[in-house]
Amino acid sequence: MGWQLPSLAALRTFEAAARHLSFTKAAAELNLTQSAVSRHIRRTEEYLGVLLFERIKQRLVLTDAGRAYADDIRTALEHMQTATMNLVAHQGKGGILNLAAPPAFCMKWLIPRLDRFRSLNPDILVNLVTHATPFNFDVEQLDAAIHYGNNDWPGVLSERLIGEELLVVCSPGYHSSHPPLRKPRDLKNHILLQPTRRPNTWLNWLEAKQVRGVNAWAGPRFEHFYMIMQAAVAGLGVALLPRILISDDLTSRRLVVALNEPFMSRDVYWLIYPDSKRHDLKLAAFRRWLISESAEAKMTH
Repeated sequence: MGWQLPSLAALRTFEAAARHLSFTKAAAELNLTQSAVSRHIRRTEEYLGVLLFERIKQRLVLTDAGRAYADDIRTALEHMQTATMNLVAHQGKGGILNLAAPPAFCMKWLIPRLDRFRSLNPDILVNLVTHATPFNFDVEQLDAAIHYGNNDWPGVLSERLIGEELLVVCSPGYHSSHPPLRKPRDLKNHILLQPTRRPNTWLNWLEAKQVRGVNAWAGPRFEHFYMIMQAAVAGLGVALLPRILISDDLTSRRLVVALNEPFMSRDVYWLIYPDSKRHDLKLAAFRRWLISESAEAKMTH
């Protein structure tokens, strides 16, 4: 680079002062004197040619420029801290892979298989968080995310995984205590459990089966698949769910197939990652393993 940044010490001091809105508290955190903090801030402002703080009625406040700079610097410092911890923990081998995935997919499909990935890649530690809302790789410390949808996320790379087969299911108790379900049109006599995030799921199914006279949107709504799964197990109605999430519930007969009408959805689970991670070795290893697991799972069904 053809120009110099403020020193790391100055940036750490600025971040602490911005977080506390107090030079005194920043000094205590960093084991500095208040005058040293003041000098760091003054020199940083002089170097940048931008006012970062101002005092209003004896209170220290960030300027608009200072607030935006603080957010960016905090993110950069967190990245440096993570990179350093990663290096020290793994001595330059393997590393940490930060992954987000929907709760039901984590619990029902991914976590039961993760030990196989660990056996193949003992130097790679997978940090897993649940994430059902749209991701933002620019601000979140994620290497990749797994999402359910139709691959309509702009500006990212994607790998198709699994989950397109949907089954109509309910609990055995519900099945035996409600009107018979012999044909798709019989659903008009039943409670349809609705996914809030995918309001047209039942509509797509009914259209594919050429069914009329059934209200595709009637029924209680649930935000996540795992909530719909539990509602179905509890006998609250009939659910339309990916087979991969309910295979163990079908085996244990916590759920039964209410209608033998398989349906292939346009929505599936995808591995999503930013272009900056295209050549990341940790992600490449995880991507190969995940695609292999998905292919094997498809063959077993």
